[in-house]
Amino acid sequence: MDAITKLSILFTSFVVFQLLFHFLSSWFSAKVSPAFTRLSYAKKIEWNSRVVSTCHSLVVGIFGLYILLFDEPSRNDPLWGDSSLVNVNISVASGYLISDLLLIILYWRVIGDKIFVIHHCTVLYAYYFILTYGSLGCIGNVRLLAELSSPFVNQRWFFEALKYPKFSKANVINGILMTLVFFIVRIAVIPPYYFFIYSVHGTDPYIQLGPLIQYSWISSCAVLDVMNVLWMIKITKGCIKVISSIRQEKAKNRLQNGKTD
Repeated sequence: MDAITKLSILFTSFVVFQLLFHFLSSWFSAKVSPAFTRLSYAKKIEWNSRVVSTCHSLVVGIFGLYILLFDEPSRNDPLWGDSSLVNVNISVASGYLISDLLLIILYWRVIGDKIFVIHHCTVLYAYYFILTYGSLGCIGNVRLLAELSSPFVNQRWFFEALKYPKFSKANVINGILMTLVFFIVRIAVIPPYYFFIYSVHGTDPYIQLGPLIQYSWISSCAVLDVMNVLWMIKITKGCIKVISSIRQEKAKNRLQNGKTD
């Protein structure tokens, strides 16, 4: 895939996600959830941002899963396999990241977050090498599978914004799924991922990457994985807290019922 095509997909992705944020999200959200119209300005901004995030996550996550399972060029050569499907997915993701960075800057007082700026810039830096040199496409696509956890994280925020009871069935189920999916796609993959890096280290395809791409690959992944571990700790603590509270509430109810009897 030539550079112009990649840039065209990236630009199209950027424009689509901007339109989704500024126009489509509010219209759709008001139709699906009338309570959206009663939210504050700040809440609406973050709501729209998370709608865009969810759409992006579903698109690149599901497409990335398909590529992982069925795309032969990237599977046969993880380091140098030149896959058109991977290039499309990485370009779409890059367009979203640039779009989201712009929104974070424009609405910094509402959704500004230094951690997300670092995250987005780190990912874009890594994707630059994939789109420019045609290397590590399979690796970039595997990292994109982490996005499959984002819809659950965003849904948790939506429930909170709509003032769903913390211990409601929908909230609890989503919280458990969020924790499990986050662990599977972001944490459980860390050991085999770095074992793969170790297994290809020193091979001819790895040497052909050159020092810059080698160090950029490992350093960018290390930064992202540290963030994922920290987020996992935070999510796990929240999940344990909710489950403990539910157990305490049930025990309290049983005690009260026993006294009543």
